[in-house]
Amino acid sequence: MKRFTLSMPVRYIINTAVLITLLIVGNQIVGSGILGRAQTSVIIQVGFFIILAVSLNMVTGYLGQLPLGHAGFMAAGAYAGALFWRAAILPGAASVVGGLIVAGVAAAIAGVIIGIPALRLRGDYLAIITLGFGEIIRVILNNLDSITYGARGLRNIPRYSSFLVVYICVIVACGAIHMIMKSRHGRAILSIKENEIAAESCGINTTYYKVLTFAVSAFFAGVAGALFAGNLGIIAPANFDFMTSINILMIVVLGGLGSMMGSIIAAIVLTSLPLALQHPALQAINDFRMIIFATLLIVTMIFKPSGLMGNYDFSLSRLIEKTVNRAITGKTAGKLKSGK
Repeated sequence: MKRFTLSMPVRYIINTAVLITLLIVGNQIVGSGILGRAQTSVIIQVGFFIILAVSLNMVTGYLGQLPLGHAGFMAAGAYAGALFWRAAILPGAASVVGGLIVAGVAAAIAGVIIGIPALRLRGDYLAIITLGFGEIIRVILNNLDSITYGARGLRNIPRYSSFLVVYICVIVACGAIHMIMKSRHGRAILSIKENEIAAESCGINTTYYKVLTFAVSAFFAGVAGALFAGNLGIIAPANFDFMTSINILMIVVLGGLGSMMGSIIAAIVLTSLPLALQHPALQAINDFRMIIFATLLIVTMIFKPSGLMGNYDFSLSRLIEKTVNRAITGKTAGKLKSGK
């Protein structure tokens, strides 16, 4: 019996229709005033934390490295984008796009500068050196009083991070990383994770792909940093400390190393949970939210060490194919049974 399969153009049409529907519904809900200011802010925060988690997952889950300086790239992008927007070089939407690109490029440059020497190391040594570089970026921003205003923070940043802008950035980031990982470059990156020596012996330039992955990851972290700045309207180096990197890593580990859908789900849960705990009925639990987060992570690591989703990635088209094939199989079996 021939199995039902969707052609690639149909898959793209289905995915595009779903994304457009979510955009229209989400934009309508946010714009109608149904949600309060706090809820809207959390939805926007979920967006840039998804970008941060998915971009870090590219290095930790797909490449198999352990960097701890993701907040440094976020900081570089946040300040680059904020300074661009404050200068008001371009009008309207062009300024928004230009600021996001500048933020991503600035973070990517920082990623290449850090990645070339750092990615020669592995394991704990890589974690330590990337942690050091992340702190260096924060200290530099803290001491550039004439440009970043130091510890006082950079203020009067145009608030361009609307639901529409954040949603489009999430789709672009997830789509770009997905396409990279499905290409031959993605297979080369995965081969480095599985066995770096074997990959190099097969002619794969491991240094090139490590730096490339690091740069792409840093680029999207910079975009998320610019969205963060455009949401708050004020940023300071203290917003990008070591704990920020740990929180992003916690989202990736909880969702599952190598699972984009896992990172998305974990980012939604861990970003929305603090707001949910602020409900009057849960006020007593809110005082213990950090204990709840720690317990959740410990329980997950004990009973599901690979994370909530492991390395599984959801596909709507694949789900439709499985559902249709099961229906066809059940119908055929029913006919055969009745024929007997």
